Amino acid sequence: MSSGRSGLSDGGGPTSTQRELGEIARYVEGELVGDASVKITGVAGIEDARAGQLTFLANPKYAAHLAKTSASAVIVGPGIRTDRSSLALIRHPNPYLAFARVLELFAGAKDYPPGIHPTAVLEEGVQVENGAHLGPHVVVESRARIGRSAVILAGSFVGAGSKIGENSLLYPNVTIRENVEVGKNVIIHSGAVIGADGFGFAREGDRHRKIPQMGGVRIEDDVEIGANVTIDRATLGVTRIGRGSKIDNLVQIAHNVNIGENCIIAAQGGISGSTQIGDQSVLAGQVGLGGHLRIGTKVVIGGQSGVTKDVPDGTTVFGCPAREIHKTRRIEAHLSRLDLYVRRLEQVEQALKEMTRNLP
Repeated sequence: MSSGRSGLSDGGGPTSTQRELGEIARYVEGELVGDASVKITGVAGIEDARAGQLTFLANPKYAAHLAKTSASAVIVGPGIRTDRSSLALIRHPNPYLAFARVLELFAGAKDYPPGIHPTAVLEEGVQVENGAHLGPHVVVESRARIGRSAVILAGSFVGAGSKIGENSLLYPNVTIRENVEVGKNVIIHSGAVIGADGFGFAREGDRHRKIPQMGGVRIEDDVEIGANVTIDRATLGVTRIGRGSKIDNLVQIAHNVNIGENCIIAAQGGISGSTQIGDQSVLAGQVGLGGHLRIGTKVVIGGQSGVTKDVPDGTTVFGCPAREIHKTRRIEAHLSRLDLYVRRLEQVEQALKEMTRNLP
C-alpha cells in the first residue's frame, strides 16, 4: 500500500536517491542557473553541505555563506547572486518551500502493507476499508470506521463510533476517544489524546461536580497534530480543528474550541474553552488564550503572550497581557530604561529639597 505522503503522489516527481539537477529544478518549478547534468545525491544545511549535495538560502542576510559552501547547488530567492561560476543555483520565489519539496523527494515515504496485525483487537461492527494498515496491539472499538489506506501504528486506540479518514496516519500510541471524526490526510503523532473529557465542573457546596462531556471532536482534512497534544471533546457540539491547520507538540486545546483553516499553533500553547480562532492565524510558542475569546483571521500572537481580550482581524499582538505589538514595544522600551527614570526622579526630588531650604 502506498501511503501517498511522500509528496510525489502526482506521479510527476523523481523518486530515486540520485537525480540530475535539471530534473530537480523542473520538479520544484525553479529557474536553473548552471549545469543541468550535475548529480545530486542528498540535501544538507548550507554550512554542512558537501559536494554532490543541494542546500538552500532563503534569507539574503546569509548570502555570505554562498562564498564558502561546499554544496554543488543552492536553491535561492530571485534577488540573490554569486560570483562563483562553479556553484549552480535554482532560483525560486519561495526557496524554503522548494527545499521542502526536495526533502520530500529524498526522504521518500515508508509503505505500510495493507492488513490487520494478528494482535490487533477489533470489536463488532468495525469497518476497515481497502488498503488500511492496523499495526500490532491496535484496539478499535465498536462502530468505528477506518478509511481507505489509513495507517494506524502499534498501540494506538480508536474509540467507539470514531472515524479515521482516508490516507490518514496515526503514529504509535495515539488515543482517539469515542465519537471523534478524523478527516483525510491527517497526521497525528505519538502520545496525542483526541477527545478526552473537557474540564467542566459545577460548584455544589464545597464540592465540584463533574459536568458530563457529551460532544465530540472534528479534525478536518490535511491537519497535522504533534506529539502529546491534547484536544478535549466538547461539552455539547464539537471541538473543531479546521482544514490544513498544523499543531506543534505539547499543545492543550480545551472543550468547544473552534480553530479555523490553515492556522499554525506552536509548542506549549494553551487554548481555553469556547475560544474561536479565525483562518490563517499564527500562535507562537507558549501562548495562552483565555476562554470565550474571538481571535480574528490572519492574527499573529507573539511567543509567551497571554491573551485576555478579543483580537481583531489582521492584528499582531504580543506581551502579557497581550497588546498591539507596537504599543507593547514602546512599553518594553520604557521599562528597559526604568532605572534611569528612577535616578532622574531622585535627582529632581533632591533639587526640590535644596530649593525649599533656600526659601525665605
